[in-house]
Amino acid sequence: MTQGSKRSAQPLSLDGLRTTSLANRPSKVDAARFAKPWHAGQPFRDFLASLPTCLAADQLRQAVHAITQAVRHGRIVLLGMGAHVIKVGLNPILIDAIRRGLVNGLALNGAGIIHDVELALAGKTSEDVGAHLHTGQFGTAREPAELIHDAVARGYAQGSVGLGQAVGLLLLEQAPAHLDLSLLATAARHAVPVTVHVALGTDIIHMHPAMDGAAMGALSYHDFRVFCRLVSSLEHGVFINVGSAVIIPEVFLKAVNVARNLGYSLDGLTTINMDFQRHYRPQVNVVERPTAGCGTGITLIGHHEIMLPLLFAMVQEDLASGSNHA
Repeated sequence: MTQGSKRSAQPLSLDGLRTTSLANRPSKVDAARFAKPWHAGQPFRDFLASLPTCLAADQLRQAVHAITQAVRHGRIVLLGMGAHVIKVGLNPILIDAIRRGLVNGLALNGAGIIHDVELALAGKTSEDVGAHLHTGQFGTAREPAELIHDAVARGYAQGSVGLGQAVGLLLLEQAPAHLDLSLLATAARHAVPVTVHVALGTDIIHMHPAMDGAAMGALSYHDFRVFCRLVSSLEHGVFINVGSAVIIPEVFLKAVNVARNLGYSLDGLTTINMDFQRHYRPQVNVVERPTAGCGTGITLIGHHEIMLPLLFAMVQEDLASGSNHA
């Protein structure tokens, strides 16, 4: 061992360390921003006011404020989502949001229409894949596939409707037993556009003999163009991505590019990504890239079945209060 290494191994004296005063030191958090204890029987607005004013709680308030401002000023609130949102029982929340005018458009992946149709037909959805895959019976339920393929054939023949509208209109026409649970039917009844973005081969209905790839592709492409129209109207509006890690973020990014290429302004855009973990594509394609230099991107991490009802409840509370602050 060298003489230098022996010296470096000796403890450094801290006697000369300069200290500062806590009273004068800037701090990120103070007691005024702390949460307040909850007391049973208080109204919901008091619970919201009891949340701390920092980090995710502030991001949630920011998201609510963006949505309420968009609703108040007649701007677009566009919701894109994966099918898991339907599977965890949130159709009633979204149906209520459509009826109240809180959402002006929906974008789904291909699985979304399947789960929605299953709910409308049978009041249940979410097949146990593991229990049926080994027998080759996974995804072979006849009724939802027949209805969707019938809607696709009709829409293709008509030539002027997209996949979401075609399925929604057929559900209204057939009026199955649980029609009130259908997001697609509600949207069709209230003339709220629903676009469906299909990746061929990813959905169980693509296995069925009635599948027409040309027709399905044509209707989904029609929906992409409708989605581009909706995105082109997002100046000072809000786009929310819930639970789609790949399809919707990729489609949204292309639609943003189309809108800007054609000269539409997206200034003041707020994007909100909601999922129970962080994914690359939603973070860059929803939160970061589309808002860079012109808007605000927000990430809210948490389970859909908790976060989405909370978000829309807060929006309703803020709208009812007439406040300008969430």
